[in-house]
Amino acid sequence: MNNLRIFIAEDHETVREGLRLIINAQADMEVCGECGDGRTAVKMAQELQPDVVVMDVTMPELNGLKATRKLKQLCPQMKILTLTRHTDDGYLQELLRAGASGYVLKQSPSSEMLRAIRAIAKGGNYLDPTVTGRVIGGYAPRQINLAGKLTLSERESEVLRQIAWGYSNKEIAYNLEISVKTVEAHKANAMRKLDIGSRIDIVRFAILQGWLEDN
Repeated sequence: MNNLRIFIAEDHETVREGLRLIINAQADMEVCGECGDGRTAVKMAQELQPDVVVMDVTMPELNGLKATRKLKQLCPQMKILTLTRHTDDGYLQELLRAGASGYVLKQSPSSEMLRAIRAIAKGGNYLDPTVTGRVIGGYAPRQINLAGKLTLSERESEVLRQIAWGYSNKEIAYNLEISVKTVEAHKANAMRKLDIGSRIDIVRFAILQGWLEDN
């Protein structure tokens, strides 16, 4: 089995070196490249096509949020784990909207980052447990139609589950042996029933259902 290829984008050299040592010490991972600014990160990640990009959100030239958004526009299937000191709910939600597959707080232990990398590499999402509860707090009663949950078909639930895990419509269609149009129809029906309207809503719903823990 091939090692996971990890690309590091971090502007502080000592931090970047520490991340490299931690990742290369894992039996199933290796650092395939690194840089210190967002603009270079976008360029190099396109060229190297790593399994996971570990992206600091505070970098020169192009910050991690903008770099994540740009990279996802150019490479929609790219898996990005963002590292941040921010604990503001709105900012963390913005990272997910930009296309990040998850985030880990810099103040969390390195084991949290490694757990996140492995989860994201498998196609999942990962939210630092330190703030996950707060980010989804107050969400369910106000934004999810809980009665609608009971009307979801088995296939609609499976489509939502795989979206939350990070799969594209094309990948879901392949996994479930259905057409992309059918995937889109199931997604639209499920989101209408739950009264939700974005990817982050699906991820939050998946967290509440425990689906991300299953992956």
